[in-house]
Amino acid sequence: MKLSEIKNHLATAEAVNFKLPNGTFVPENFHVTEVGVITKNFIDCGGVVRKEEVANFQLWDANDFEHRLKPKKLLDIIALSEKVLGMGDFEIEVEYQSDTIGKYDLDFNGTDFILVNKQTACLAEDACGIPAKPKLSLQMLGNQEGNSCTPGGGCC
Repeated sequence: MKLSEIKNHLATAEAVNFKLPNGTFVPENFHVTEVGVITKNFIDCGGVVRKEEVANFQLWDANDFEHRLKPKKLLDIIALSEKVLGMGDFEIEVEYQSDTIGKYDLDFNGTDFILVNKQTACLAEDACGIPAKPKLSLQMLGNQEGNSCTPGGGCC
């Protein structure tokens, strides 16, 4: 989700709730302790120099159980970050404490913001020798002799 998208969602949201990948919610007394720009300059395993920038939100829950972040307040925090940091319309990365600091992508289901697990990947598969996986359709699998199951055939 890009910064412009969260601002659109917050403009009509009644509350700011973040749902974790396991289905539980970040406690409603959370704080947004940081909004920033993270720039990552790196070389992938194929030798290509890359640069990524994300808007970073850090969530933290404290012992002030009466605290509730309202959509307008988060919009104000974002506006200040855009002004002071010159933040562009970047993808959002959310940090939240679990066993360690977890980093998540962000989605929205119409009511709640969803923290989506991030995955690592090779950005230069062709250059570092990872064999390409053949793309198969289910129809192709069923047409190969000896590789099909039939009801009652005992193969499943």
